[in-house]
Amino acid sequence: MEASNRKLIRPSFAEAKEQVGARRNNHANSNKKKAPPPEHTNAENFYYLKQMQTRTPMVIVLRDGETVHGTIEWYDKSCLKLARTNEPNLLIYKPNIKYMYKAEG
Repeated sequence: MEASNRKLIRPSFAEAKEQVGARRNNHANSNKKKAPPPEHTNAENFYYLKQMQTRTPMVIVLRDGETVHGTIEWYDKSCLKLARTNEPNLLIYKPNIKYMYKAEG
């Protein structure tokens, strides 16, 4: 077998340094272009609307541990109106809600 004479083509040190610098600049610019996450996703509104339309029985646990059962009749920015059977309806301020879930059954 004959050994072939190949000439290696290498960029000069200055060219390699420029390429690395260009990659870093592109990476930094791509981070700057990234938009911040949306402040409002409307997931909460979608959830409330779905529960209202299907009249899903809900259990709302308040910050003091009390549980309230009923269906969400309407909501706004700061409160929910809970319709209950055989009991008076309630207007509950959202900051007083610890969590809520769908009632089983």
